Amino acid sequence: MALTVSAAVLFGALTFFLIRGRQVGAGSALVLFLFGFFAAETGAAKPIYAACQAIAGALTQLTA
Repeated sequence: MALTVSAAVLFGALTFFLIRGRQVGAGSALVLFLFGFFAAETGAAKPIYAACQAIAGALTQLTA
């Protein structure tokens, strides 16, 4: 059984738990969110996505 999770959901959950655990302040979380939002609209979005896909593929091969 394969389980797929969107990167946005994953990072959203991580941000939620970091804020809840008081590891990241609200201001820092807002800056991180805005950075991700604006980075997605730049030319760097495709290479970052490709790198994430490659890492996910490598991790899947480790478990197989």
